[in-house]
Amino acid sequence: MKQKRLREFGVMIGELEPGTRNSITDVEGVTVGHTTLSEGEIQTGVTAILPHQGNTFQQKLLASSYVLNGFGKTMGTIQMNELGTLETPIILTNTLSIGTAADALIDYMLERNPEIGSTTGTVNPIIGECNDMFLNDIRARSVCQHHIHDAIANASSITEEGSVGAGTGMLCYSLKGGIGTSSRKITMQHATYTIGVLVVTNFGILRDLVVNGKAVGQELKEALLQSWNEKDKGSVMVIVATDLPVSERQLHRIIKRASTGLARTGSIITTGSGEIIIGFSTANKIPHQYGLTTLPIETIHEEEIDTAFRAVGEATEEAVLNSLVTATHVVGRDGNERPSLKDLLDQFNIKLT
Repeated sequence: MKQKRLREFGVMIGELEPGTRNSITDVEGVTVGHTTLSEGEIQTGVTAILPHQGNTFQQKLLASSYVLNGFGKTMGTIQMNELGTLETPIILTNTLSIGTAADALIDYMLERNPEIGSTTGTVNPIIGECNDMFLNDIRARSVCQHHIHDAIANASSITEEGSVGAGTGMLCYSLKGGIGTSSRKITMQHATYTIGVLVVTNFGILRDLVVNGKAVGQELKEALLQSWNEKDKGSVMVIVATDLPVSERQLHRIIKRASTGLARTGSIITTGSGEIIIGFSTANKIPHQYGLTTLPIETIHEEEIDTAFRAVGEATEEAVLNSLVTATHVVGRDGNERPSLKDLLDQFNIKLT
C-alpha cells in the first residue's frame, strides 16, 4: 500500500522545491535498504545507506559529523572528523546492535577489498543507533550479521518510511516514529544541486510537536486526556547527503544547520537525547591510492552557502514529519504500544494545516 506522506496532508515545508522523490536518494548514486524485524516483543531492524554505487573504500567521499547532544553511541565518527572522509556504507540500528553491525560491515568491506589489513590500512565502519527498548526487547539482541548484509543488498532508490528498518521500534514526540526522508534542490549560477536527508526519529514529547508552525502536539495532548511518561530520553540520527561540491569544512557548516529543522518540529534537545548528524558529499571522490599529482577538489564559494543552510533545515524538518505520518501503530515488548499520528488525527478530526 502506498504510504501517505506529509505533502499529501496538505503541508508544504519551507520555500525550496524537493527533488523528484523528495528523498535522500534524489542525490544521484545514493540508495537505502532496510531489514525489518517486527514480531511480538521484537520490534527492531537495520537501515543501510549506500553513498554511491562504486567501491567506497577505493573511492572515498568528503564527510563530516556533528553532535548536538552526545547521548549516543556512534562508531567511526572520530576518524571521519579527523580525516574528513567516508569509506563505507552507513548502518543504522538499535543501541545494543552496534557491535554486530560493525562486524557485519567490516566483513562486507573485507570481502570487497582484499588489501585491507594486508597491504594497506584497516577500515573505518560508520554505525549509528537509537534506543528502541520501549517497544523492542533490546536485550534479546535479535539483529544478526545477515540482517545488515540483507539491508545493504536490498538498497534501492525507493525509500520506505515509518515503522521499518532501524525505525521499527522507535518513538517520536510520544507517538510512533521511525524512518523519514526528504530533499531540496539548490539552484546556483553554475548548476542545480540536491541536499537529501534521512532520519531515524526517537525523540521528543507530545506537547512539543509542531507541524509547520501549528501546535499539533498540544492539540492532541488535550484531546487524548491521557498521561504518558513523557520524559524525553530518545535520540535522532540525521544523515545528510548532497552532490554539492564542498570542502569538508563547508560540509560541516551545512550539516550543523539540520538543527534548525529539528527545532522547528518542536525539539528542545534534552539532556537524555542524542542528536547526531552525519553528512557526505558525492561531488568529489577521493581515491584510496595516491599518486604523483594533487587532488582536484571543487568547492562552492563561501557566499553561496546560505541556500544550502536553508535546504538542509527544510529537508530535516520534513523528514522528521514524514517519519511520523508514515509510521504505523505498534504493540511490542511487555504490551507497550504507541499509536500513529495519522490514526490520532483521524480519531479526533484534527488537521495538520
